[in-house]
Amino acid sequence: MPATPLKSALQIHRINNTNTATNMISHCHKQPQTATSNGGATLHRRITACCPVSAPETVGRHHTHTVGSNQCSSAVVQHIAAPVSTVWSVVRRFDNPQAYKHFLKSCHVIVGNGDVGTLREVQVVSGLPAATSTERLEILDDERHILSFSVVGGDHRLANYRSVTTLHPSSNGSGTMVVESYVVDVPSGNTKEDTCMFVDTIVRCNLQSLAQIAENLARSNRSSSLA
Repeated sequence: MPATPLKSALQIHRINNTNTATNMISHCHKQPQTATSNGGATLHRRITACCPVSAPETVGRHHTHTVGSNQCSSAVVQHIAAPVSTVWSVVRRFDNPQAYKHFLKSCHVIVGNGDVGTLREVQVVSGLPAATSTERLEILDDERHILSFSVVGGDHRLANYRSVTTLHPSSNGSGTMVVESYVVDVPSGNTKEDTCMFVDTIVRCNLQSLAQIAENLARSNRSSSLA
């Protein structure tokens, strides 16, 4: 991340050198690969290009978004040294996103029991241009390891946000490649580039946190099996 705040209105509302969110962001590195595009087909090609394992069918089906004229779309790819089953056990918990999404303070399920259609309300940490977000579970596929949610309400600036996360075995079979893509409206007064930079940073931090948690869990599981 740059050492100084970015100059878009969205970033200015968000970044303050004394707030909690900035302290978290400062610990994020640009290790995960990012594919950004204003068009779904181009995004699909770019995601496929930065994925070293063979997952074009899933990428084409789940990471090609219809992008409106006032929307932007991007994706982040994160490699994790843990089995897919271990990573998925963390990702699939729609009721507990704060386990690895450290920009969230809490989560409360308001409708449903974890199936598709479940609604959750999350509380956001201080320093972000948001207070709450109401989100609906759109896809939960335990067999193919796909989770998707959309933002349907709340106090925030990212309207019509929809995210898709897929997990794929790494080429050596012992790790996981995570692809998270999204489409979102561009807030008034911001550019598509600034909006994607903002959201990419959040997603990148989340996936780095997921990697740390899943890798620690995998090590713990291996130690338990040897005990």
